Amino acid sequence: MRFNIITTIPESCAVYAESSMLGRAQKKKIIKINPINPRDFTNDKHKTVDDKAYGGGPGMVLKIEPIYKAVQSVKRKTKNKKTKHRVILFSTRGKLFTQKEAKRLAKYDELTLICGRYEGVDERVAKYIADEEISIGEYVLSGGELPALVVTDAVARHIKGVLGKEASLEEVKGSYPVYTRPETFRLNVKGQGSNVLRVPKALLTGNHKQIEAWRRKHGKNVPNINANNKTRGQK
Repeated sequence: MRFNIITTIPESCAVYAESSMLGRAQKKKIIKINPINPRDFTNDKHKTVDDKAYGGGPGMVLKIEPIYKAVQSVKRKTKNKKTKHRVILFSTRGKLFTQKEAKRLAKYDELTLICGRYEGVDERVAKYIADEEISIGEYVLSGGELPALVVTDAVARHIKGVLGKEASLEEVKGSYPVYTRPETFRLNVKGQGSNVLRVPKALLTGNHKQIEAWRRKHGKNVPNINANNKTRGQK
Protein backbone atom coordinates (compact mmCIF):
# COMPACT_ATOMS: atom_id res chain seq x y z
CA MET A 1 0.00 0.00 0.00
CA ARG A 2 1.24 3.49 -0.83
CA PHE A 3 0.76 6.59 1.33
CA ASN A 4 1.41 9.91 -0.47
CA ILE A 5 1.69 12.80 2.01
CA ILE A 6 1.40 16.21 0.37
CA THR A 7 3.10 18.63 2.76
CA THR A 8 5.10 21.86 2.63
CA ILE A 9 7.48 20.40 5.25
CA PRO A 10 8.16 16.81 4.08
CA GLU A 11 11.11 16.47 6.43
CA SER A 12 8.69 16.58 9.38
CA CYS A 13 7.28 13.18 8.39
CA ALA A 14 10.55 11.44 7.54
CA VAL A 15 11.81 10.44 10.99
CA TYR A 16 8.60 8.81 12.18
CA ALA A 17 7.88 7.19 8.81
CA GLU A 18 11.31 5.56 8.76
CA SER A 19 11.20 4.34 12.37
CA SER A 20 9.88 1.24 14.14
CA MET A 21 6.89 -0.55 12.59
CA LEU A 22 6.48 1.77 9.60
CA GLY A 23 10.19 1.73 8.85
CA ARG A 24 10.33 -2.07 8.94
CA ALA A 25 7.24 -2.36 6.74
CA GLN A 26 8.85 -0.06 4.17
CA LYS A 27 12.07 -2.07 4.16
CA LYS A 28 10.00 -5.18 3.49
CA LYS A 29 8.23 -3.26 0.70
CA ILE A 30 4.82 -3.93 2.23
CA ILE A 31 4.05 -0.20 2.30
CA LYS A 32 5.58 2.93 0.82
CA ILE A 33 5.38 6.37 2.45
CA ASN A 34 5.97 9.06 -0.14
CA PRO A 35 6.20 12.71 1.06
CA ILE A 36 5.41 15.19 -1.74
CA ASN A 37 6.26 18.89 -1.54
CA PRO A 38 3.72 21.08 -3.38
CA ARG A 39 6.49 23.65 -3.88
CA ASP A 40 7.87 21.28 -6.53
CA PHE A 41 4.75 22.02 -8.59
CA THR A 42 5.05 25.81 -8.68
CA ASN A 43 6.35 27.96 -11.55
CA ASP A 44 7.64 31.10 -9.81
CA LYS A 45 11.18 31.48 -8.49
CA HIS A 46 9.96 31.76 -4.89
CA LYS A 47 8.02 28.46 -5.14
CA THR A 48 4.92 30.13 -3.73
CA VAL A 49 2.25 27.79 -2.36
CA ASP A 50 0.14 30.28 -0.39
CA ASP A 51 -1.60 33.62 -0.86
CA LYS A 52 -3.92 36.06 0.94
CA ALA A 53 -7.54 35.08 1.46
CA TYR A 54 -10.25 36.74 -0.62
CA GLY A 55 -12.43 38.81 1.67
CA GLY A 56 -9.56 39.57 4.00
CA GLY A 57 -8.57 38.06 7.31
CA PRO A 58 -5.34 37.08 9.04
CA GLY A 59 -2.82 34.59 7.70
CA MET A 60 -2.27 32.91 4.37
CA VAL A 61 -4.15 30.18 2.52
CA LEU A 62 -2.65 27.25 0.60
CA LYS A 63 -3.29 27.65 -3.13
CA ILE A 64 -5.21 25.15 -5.23
CA GLU A 65 -2.81 24.98 -8.22
CA PRO A 66 0.21 23.25 -6.62
CA ILE A 67 -1.99 20.83 -4.68
CA TYR A 68 -3.94 19.91 -7.81
CA LYS A 69 -0.73 19.33 -9.76
CA ALA A 70 0.73 17.24 -6.94
CA VAL A 71 -2.35 15.00 -6.84
CA GLN A 72 -2.36 14.68 -10.63
CA SER A 73 1.30 13.65 -10.60
CA VAL A 74 0.42 10.80 -8.24
CA LYS A 75 -2.43 9.63 -10.45
CA ARG A 76 -0.26 9.71 -13.58
CA LYS A 77 2.32 7.47 -11.91
CA THR A 78 -0.26 4.82 -11.07
CA LYS A 79 0.52 2.05 -13.54
CA ASN A 80 -2.48 -0.15 -12.80
CA LYS A 81 -5.73 1.62 -13.67
CA LYS A 82 -7.59 -0.74 -11.31
CA THR A 83 -5.69 0.64 -8.31
CA LYS A 84 -8.10 1.80 -5.58
CA HIS A 85 -7.02 5.34 -4.72
CA ARG A 86 -8.46 7.78 -2.17
CA VAL A 87 -7.57 11.46 -1.76
CA ILE A 88 -8.02 12.83 1.78
CA LEU A 89 -7.84 16.40 3.06
CA PHE A 90 -7.33 16.97 6.77
CA SER A 91 -9.73 19.56 8.16
CA THR A 92 -11.36 20.51 11.45
CA ARG A 93 -14.67 20.22 9.56
CA GLY A 94 -13.95 16.67 8.44
CA LYS A 95 -15.38 13.32 9.50
CA LEU A 96 -13.98 12.07 12.80
CA PHE A 97 -11.28 9.44 12.30
CA THR A 98 -11.97 6.20 14.18
CA GLN A 99 -10.79 2.60 14.18
CA LYS A 100 -13.69 1.78 11.87
CA GLU A 101 -12.43 4.41 9.42
CA ALA A 102 -8.90 2.98 9.62
CA LYS A 103 -10.21 -0.46 8.62
CA ARG A 104 -12.17 1.07 5.75
CA LEU A 105 -9.18 2.97 4.39
CA ALA A 106 -6.95 -0.11 4.66
CA LYS A 107 -8.95 -1.61 1.78
CA TYR A 108 -7.45 0.93 -0.64
CA ASP A 109 -4.22 0.41 -2.58
CA GLU A 110 -3.15 4.03 -2.32
CA LEU A 111 -3.99 7.02 -0.12
CA THR A 112 -3.02 10.59 -0.93
CA LEU A 113 -3.11 12.72 2.23
CA ILE A 114 -3.25 16.51 1.87
CA CYS A 115 -1.84 18.44 4.84
CA GLY A 116 -3.14 21.92 5.50
CA ARG A 117 -1.01 24.76 6.85
CA TYR A 118 -1.35 28.42 7.80
CA GLU A 119 -5.01 29.55 7.77
CA GLY A 120 -6.18 26.57 5.76
CA VAL A 121 -6.55 25.31 2.21
CA ASP A 122 -8.45 26.83 -0.70
CA GLU A 123 -11.97 25.38 -0.35
CA ARG A 124 -11.94 24.20 -3.97
CA VAL A 125 -9.46 21.51 -2.89
CA ALA A 126 -12.08 20.07 -0.52
CA LYS A 127 -14.88 20.32 -3.06
CA TYR A 128 -13.21 19.21 -6.29
CA ILE A 129 -9.90 17.45 -5.55
CA ALA A 130 -10.26 15.54 -2.27
CA ASP A 131 -12.60 12.57 -2.03
CA GLU A 132 -13.27 13.29 1.63
CA GLU A 133 -12.23 15.39 4.62
CA ILE A 134 -11.04 13.84 7.88
CA SER A 135 -10.41 15.21 11.37
CA ILE A 136 -8.48 13.21 13.97
CA GLY A 137 -10.07 15.02 16.92
CA GLU A 138 -11.91 18.04 18.24
CA TYR A 139 -8.85 20.24 18.59
CA VAL A 140 -6.72 22.40 16.29
CA LEU A 141 -3.16 21.62 15.20
CA SER A 142 -0.67 23.78 13.31
CA GLY A 143 -0.85 21.57 10.24
CA GLY A 144 -1.95 18.28 8.77
CA GLU A 145 1.35 16.45 9.11
CA LEU A 146 0.56 14.85 12.48
CA PRO A 147 -2.93 13.76 11.32
CA ALA A 148 -1.34 12.27 8.18
CA LEU A 149 1.06 10.21 10.28
CA VAL A 150 -1.73 9.17 12.64
CA VAL A 151 -3.85 7.93 9.74
CA THR A 152 -0.86 6.23 8.08
CA ASP A 153 0.04 4.41 11.30
CA ALA A 154 -3.53 3.38 12.12
CA VAL A 155 -4.26 2.16 8.60
CA ALA A 156 -0.91 0.39 8.10
CA ARG A 157 -1.53 -1.81 11.13
CA HIS A 158 -4.36 -3.49 9.21
CA ILE A 159 -2.17 -4.44 6.26
CA LYS A 160 -0.99 -8.03 6.33
CA GLY A 161 2.67 -8.33 7.26
CA VAL A 162 3.07 -4.89 8.85
CA LEU A 163 2.62 -6.27 12.36
CA GLY A 164 4.47 -9.41 13.39
CA LYS A 165 1.32 -11.19 14.53
CA GLU A 166 -2.38 -10.61 14.01
CA ALA A 167 -2.76 -11.14 17.78
CA SER A 168 -0.88 -7.86 18.27
CA LEU A 169 -3.93 -5.94 17.05
CA GLU A 170 -5.63 -4.40 20.06
CA GLU A 171 -9.01 -4.94 18.44
CA VAL A 172 -8.25 -8.70 18.44
CA LYS A 173 -6.81 -9.13 21.93
CA GLY A 174 -8.62 -6.24 23.61
CA SER A 175 -7.05 -3.61 25.84
CA TYR A 176 -5.91 -4.38 29.37
CA PRO A 177 -3.23 -3.28 31.89
CA VAL A 178 0.14 -4.94 31.37
CA TYR A 179 3.15 -5.41 33.67
CA THR A 180 6.73 -6.65 33.36
CA ARG A 181 9.79 -7.22 35.58
CA PRO A 182 10.60 -6.39 38.32
CA GLU A 183 7.78 -8.06 40.25
CA THR A 184 8.09 -5.42 42.99
CA PHE A 185 9.22 -1.83 42.64
CA ARG A 186 9.83 0.60 45.48
CA LEU A 187 8.57 4.10 44.72
CA ASN A 188 10.08 6.82 46.89
CA VAL A 189 8.00 9.98 47.10
CA LYS A 190 9.47 13.00 48.82
CA GLY A 191 7.57 13.76 52.01
CA GLN A 192 5.47 10.60 51.73
CA GLY A 193 8.01 7.87 52.33
CA SER A 194 8.13 4.82 50.08
CA ASN A 195 5.51 2.54 48.56
CA VAL A 196 6.05 -0.97 47.23
CA LEU A 197 4.31 -1.40 43.87
CA ARG A 198 3.52 -5.03 43.06
CA VAL A 199 2.39 -6.92 39.98
CA PRO A 200 -1.17 -8.30 40.53
CA LYS A 201 -1.03 -11.84 41.94
CA ALA A 202 -3.36 -13.24 39.25
CA LEU A 203 -0.74 -12.52 36.58
CA LEU A 204 1.91 -14.50 38.49
CA THR A 205 -0.07 -17.72 38.84
CA GLY A 206 0.63 -19.17 35.42
CA ASN A 207 -3.06 -20.12 35.33
CA HIS A 208 -4.38 -19.01 31.92
CA LYS A 209 -8.01 -18.97 33.04
CA GLN A 210 -7.25 -16.73 36.02
CA ILE A 211 -5.10 -14.44 33.93
CA GLU A 212 -7.74 -14.07 31.22
CA ALA A 213 -10.46 -13.50 33.83
CA TRP A 214 -8.32 -10.75 35.42
CA ARG A 215 -7.73 -9.12 32.04
CA ARG A 216 -11.44 -9.13 31.20
CA LYS A 217 -12.26 -7.62 34.60
CA HIS A 218 -9.70 -4.82 34.35
CA GLY A 219 -9.61 -4.33 30.57
CA LYS A 220 -11.86 -3.46 27.67
CA ASN A 221 -13.17 -5.69 24.87
CA VAL A 222 -11.07 -8.66 26.05
CA PRO A 223 -12.38 -11.88 24.44
CA ASN A 224 -13.32 -14.79 26.69
CA ILE A 225 -11.46 -17.61 24.98
CA ASN A 226 -12.22 -19.96 27.88
CA ALA A 227 -15.97 -19.77 27.29
CA ASN A 228 -15.47 -22.54 24.77
CA ASN A 229 -12.33 -24.67 24.83
CA LYS A 230 -12.50 -25.04 21.06
CA THR A 231 -11.66 -21.36 20.65
CA ARG A 232 -8.21 -21.77 22.16
CA GLY A 233 -5.52 -21.67 19.53
CA GLN A 234 -7.87 -20.58 16.78
CA LYS A 235 -7.17 -17.46 14.73
